Amino acid sequence: MSNSSPSVLLIDRQPTHWTLTLNRPEKRNALSADLIEALLATVTDAKREQVPLLVLQGAGANFSAGFDFTGFEEQSDGDLLLRFVRIETLLQEIAYGPFATLALAHGNNFGAGVDLFAASRHRYAAPQSQFRMPGLKFGLALGTRRLAGLVGDSNAYSLLETTATFNDEHAQRIGFVQGIKAQEEWHALVEQVATSTLSLPTASRQYLRDLTRDASHRDGDMAALVASASAPGLKERIRVYRAAGATAK
Repeated sequence: MSNSSPSVLLIDRQPTHWTLTLNRPEKRNALSADLIEALLATVTDAKREQVPLLVLQGAGANFSAGFDFTGFEEQSDGDLLLRFVRIETLLQEIAYGPFATLALAHGNNFGAGVDLFAASRHRYAAPQSQFRMPGLKFGLALGTRRLAGLVGDSNAYSLLETTATFNDEHAQRIGFVQGIKAQEEWHALVEQVATSTLSLPTASRQYLRDLTRDASHRDGDMAALVASASAPGLKERIRVYRAAGATAK
């Protein structure tokens, strides 16, 4: 009998697209260090093989619950900082990579999982999907500028200041998602986006990506993340945030 654990990331490689399925349903697809590294390695492979389209989705009840806080008490502030840096590295690879991206969300999604969704070019949600980005509650500036680029400064400010949960309908109104599609419709949607992607020559697709998303802030976004996460007491801030959440329940 094999004792091997199931992969935290499932990869379905098709000629027109790769589908990456976050596969930690028992943890609501929280972004563990292993999952982040698996995603980064796969993105590197996709760049090398010139994959036209990456599709991101989650197994189980949701897309992603965000940063995996499991065992954070045993990690140092430096360990936690490195994990957040790797997440921002992944988000930038998704946002500015040489491929189209399609993210498909369902269920309740939080934090860095929502940032991963937001970094994608095409974003669709199943009915009753919900999103929340509470990172500033523990002083973390992650994905802020990219969110503002999607929904506008005022909407981004409101969502991040209140850290309020917003549903699929509100997400569509403000441009956070481009459409609401039941999961039964996702296969057809993937095929549609793949066909649209391949309708342009490779060079034209690259021009389109480069000229519709400003990559000049990459260093600044990483610097903001590092400055916020490296402020003394990161672990304590996380502890206070999580304790407040438990009390609220």
